[in-house]
Amino acid sequence: MPEYISDYYEQNDKMYVATDCIIFGFDDGKLKLLIFKRRVEPLKNAWSLIGSFVKLNEDVDQAAKRVLKEITGLDNVFMEELKSYGKAERDPGYRSISIGQYALIRLDEYDKELVEKHGAHWYEIDKVPDLVLDHDQMVKDALERLKRKARYKPIGFELLPENFTIPQLQQLYEAIYQKELDARNFRKKVLSLNVLIKLDKKDKSSSRRGAFLYKFDYKNYKKLLESGYNFEIA
Repeated sequence: MPEYISDYYEQNDKMYVATDCIIFGFDDGKLKLLIFKRRVEPLKNAWSLIGSFVKLNEDVDQAAKRVLKEITGLDNVFMEELKSYGKAERDPGYRSISIGQYALIRLDEYDKELVEKHGAHWYEIDKVPDLVLDHDQMVKDALERLKRKARYKPIGFELLPENFTIPQLQQLYEAIYQKELDARNFRKKVLSLNVLIKLDKKDKSSSRRGAFLYKFDYKNYKKLLESGYNFEIA
C-alpha cells in the first residue's frame, strides 16, 4: 500500500461496524421475534436483538448469515439488508454503526437446543419487551418493510411450514398486516396467483372435515416474477 494512503487512514478516527438481525418467525397464528439478553457491558442483561461486530475478513451480509447460523443452526433462509443505523450516540460502549438485517425463518426447522443454549427467546411481536440501543426502531422499520414487501411479493411463505392450509396462510398475512382479512376474498386472491400446489392431504387438527394442504410453487413463481407479474395479496 502506498505510504500516503496508509498515513491518511491512520490519521482518521476509527469506529466499529456491527450487524443486528431482526429474526421473525410465525407460530400459532402469531408473528414472533427472536431476542436475547445482552451479554456484555454496557447494558448487560437488557433485552437485545441478536448481532455481532463485523470481522475484518467478512462482508456485512456474511456476518449476518454467521450470526443467524450460530443462533438458529439455519442457513439459506430469506434475509435482506434493512438499513444502516449510525447516530453518534447510539452505542454508549463505543462509536459504532450497525447494519440491520431482517430474516424470516420457519419455526419447525430451526435448532431449538441451539437457541436455548444462547439464551434466546421468541416473543409475540406485540409483547416484545423494550430493547437496548436503537433496536426498537430496527424492529419497527423491519415490520414496515415486511408489510410493504408482503403486498407485492409472497415472502410470507418463508415463514410457513412446507405444507400449509389457506386459513394458516391468511392468519400469517393478518399477523403481518395487523388486521383481519375477508376469508372469501383472500382465498380467491391467493388461488388466482397460480403459485400454490394443492395436495391430496388434509389438515384435520382444527376440524373433523379438515382443510386441504398446499405447498408453494417456487418454479412457477420465478417464471411469473420474471414476467413482471403483480403478486399483491391485500
